[in-house]
Amino acid sequence: MKKTLIILATMAMSLTLAAQSLTPELLQTLRSSYQETAQDKAIRNAIGSTDMQKLAMNQDNMNALDHHFTYRVESKGITNQKKSGRCWLFCGLNVIRADVMRRFDIKELEFSENYLFFYDQLEKSNRFLERIIETRKLAEDDRTVQALLKSPIGDGGDFLSVADLVNKYGVVPSNIMHETYVAENTAKYKPLIQSKLREFAIAIRDSKGKESEIRAMKEEQLKQIYRILTLCFGTPPTEFEWAQYGKKDTLISRETYTPKSFAAKYVRAGITTEYIFFKNMPTREYYKVYETEIGNYTPEGPNWMYINLPVEEIQKMCIASLKDSVAMYTSSDVGKCRDSERGLLDPDIYNYDELMGVPFPMNKAERIRTFASNSTHAMALVAVDLDENGKPIKWLLENSWGDKSGWKGHLQLTDSWFHEYIFGVAIEKKYVPQEIQDLLKTKHVMLPYWDPVGRTMDE
Repeated sequence: MKKTLIILATMAMSLTLAAQSLTPELLQTLRSSYQETAQDKAIRNAIGSTDMQKLAMNQDNMNALDHHFTYRVESKGITNQKKSGRCWLFCGLNVIRADVMRRFDIKELEFSENYLFFYDQLEKSNRFLERIIETRKLAEDDRTVQALLKSPIGDGGDFLSVADLVNKYGVVPSNIMHETYVAENTAKYKPLIQSKLREFAIAIRDSKGKESEIRAMKEEQLKQIYRILTLCFGTPPTEFEWAQYGKKDTLISRETYTPKSFAAKYVRAGITTEYIFFKNMPTREYYKVYETEIGNYTPEGPNWMYINLPVEEIQKMCIASLKDSVAMYTSSDVGKCRDSERGLLDPDIYNYDELMGVPFPMNKAERIRTFASNSTHAMALVAVDLDENGKPIKWLLENSWGDKSGWKGHLQLTDSWFHEYIFGVAIEKKYVPQEIQDLLKTKHVMLPYWDPVGRTMDE
């Protein structure tokens, strides 16, 4: 028996490739593979003293942009999230704002991102503590526990977050609860509140008390969180007066509202309740509904879920929405293939393969599998340009980096960039074919909380 085990162990070892060191022989092979030409030396000199992105710029791609679009949602006033990860909140409120301004003929309007961010942080803190309570008997090295402790709270989110917040807390105009320095610069704030929540998590996990005692402990912890939030972001209003002016600066109404009554009057219910979140994740099976375990935004809310579809299917619904002048929330990998000065997103902007003399052939699925690409930013999809056959040529995104960024605060993307780097779109149900809606009735594929594909946070 012992001899058999030794033989099996030897066979297993033989099937495993031995680690190869960088031996002198291998180093010589590598050196010999690079025979520097005069052209290589010129490229090396250029790379050593110049921005590589400028060197790789595809000059054939530098023509002036055509800013004509077949269908465009009108929205005035570019917002600015400053140095914060609240793009999802700005994007979601920009989508709602465009709809409100169109229906009520309002000249200028911006909702208070700070108001909803206060409650976002409070809800996330409560959700984190609830999940710590739920998982307190699991080992500390459990993957779910580790995922919770690694990121107890952040300033990222998605349209599901925006919808839940608006439905629960309403909205207020930006002049009712203005931005604070902390809201616009969250880098120093995040570690502070994360540290506090981790401290609370240890106390809960170490507690031997009864359920009622743990709940009482959590309530005292939330009081400290509320104090931090109030000092950083201000006190959310419960009642306010607001005057509505038309496009010719004529006074239409002046009334007293609560945040909920203001939302009830101005925010169309369907734009926050009657929508479906779609993703294009070629690493997962299409025409399936994916749900994230314990991925609900609020304890009383549903888990995060989305329908995974081919890009072409998502685009058909996007075009239908834009034809009806309804903007959409999108999530994308905005850092890839971007010309910031012109405000252009295009896979053909940079020729790194020609500059380096080596290919970079990874496709979207391969980039996702290797963590090279995923959703990083949210922007409102506001326009599309179609060819004579109704096929999309280019699209337009309303960004939240101020009006000096990109093209007047917008980013124009080619259809090929949409295919490669758009990951998610929230679309109202009335633009979704019934057969696609019926997929929600099928069995959902449950993803663990720590699965990066299942989570939908945009920073």
